[in-house]
Amino acid sequence: MLDHDGDTHLYLQVTEILRRRIGDLSPGSPVPSEAAIQHEFGVARTTARRALRLLRDEGLVYTVHGQGTFVGDSGTKATAAGSIPFYRQIAQEIAERIRQGDLAPRRSVPSETSLVQHYGVARETVRRAMAVLREEGWVYTVPHRGTYVTAPDAWPQN
Repeated sequence: MLDHDGDTHLYLQVTEILRRRIGDLSPGSPVPSEAAIQHEFGVARTTARRALRLLRDEGLVYTVHGQGTFVGDSGTKATAAGSIPFYRQIAQEIAERIRQGDLAPRRSVPSETSLVQHYGVARETVRRAMAVLREEGWVYTVPHRGTYVTAPDAWPQN
């Protein structure tokens, strides 16, 4: 039951309900469509869209154009469509550009804004991709300066 008068946005409430449901589903299982969420919760389509986008940005679900939205596999490869969350795809592409020398060590990576524009995604998606790259050791961030490519001797060994 949604609290329409509470201090929490409706899309966050819907997201939390869906997150709990997803925990009971196996990877590749379908997730309700925007229209189904809209109907079930009595919310606007934009509210349903925001809830699904948040789950997608968290890597809990992925969307296959023309087929629907499905439960992800805890941030790893999703089995139903053989796809991975888009933020991980972005991270892989940037890591490949580093490997190939397109992005030089100790030089800045493209800005968050330029990556948002290039990939046509939400800022949070780019932030998650950069977090993956930091965790893996491809990049490091200098506060108030930007994000830079790590020296080759610190790159992950794959």
